[in-house]
Amino acid sequence: MKLKVCGMKYVQNIQEVAALQPDYLGFIFYEKSTRNFEGIIPDLPKEIKKAGVFVNEIPEIVVSLTEEYGLNMLQLHGDESPEYITKLKTIFTESIADKKPHLKYKTPEIVKVFGIKSSKNSENTFDFEVLKPYESLVDFFLFDTKGKERGGNGITFDWAVLQKYNLTKPFFLSGGIGLEEVSEINKLKALNLPIYAVDVNSKFEASAGLKSVKKLEKFKKELHVF
Repeated sequence: MKLKVCGMKYVQNIQEVAALQPDYLGFIFYEKSTRNFEGIIPDLPKEIKKAGVFVNEIPEIVVSLTEEYGLNMLQLHGDESPEYITKLKTIFTESIADKKPHLKYKTPEIVKVFGIKSSKNSENTFDFEVLKPYESLVDFFLFDTKGKERGGNGITFDWAVLQKYNLTKPFFLSGGIGLEEVSEINKLKALNLPIYAVDVNSKFEASAGLKSVKKLEKFKKELHVF
């Protein structure tokens, strides 16, 4: 199971978290977010992939920021349609075909986010059929808690809903995950669900964008125990 630490913002903190060697570091490019990234990403070990989080952004801007920051993965956290993703991939393909000298990366992985309600009751369901039009277009899905903000709400959803996941596409598990969720993640893995990675954010912060290295280190160790 891989680990993604999202909502990175400050250079020194980025370097400190990178020293823990997570698989992904996430940078949010969304002006309405308190974790909106506008700085400089320091040099990172090549093993760590840089993920850019976007919300209903213009495709050309996504491509531009991907080029600028050398992003390896795009996390689409808005209402992006299959047509939007097709257009985005076409733009990347054309950019590579044009052999632009500054384009030194492969087409980034694409993750489509879907929100699931946090309430735990018999009516809390999710229609996984809505994923099928995206299945051939994306590399991963990400399930987050549906809330007022586009991520970073610090609330978990009812993971029992995932027992009805009937696709083979691997997914990121997100939404209010902290140290206290490790045992529940263990239980989910026992169900042989295709959980590719765990995505953490606000539960490991001292303030928006500033991560606790000590807590992350403990989480990473406990996460890989099983």
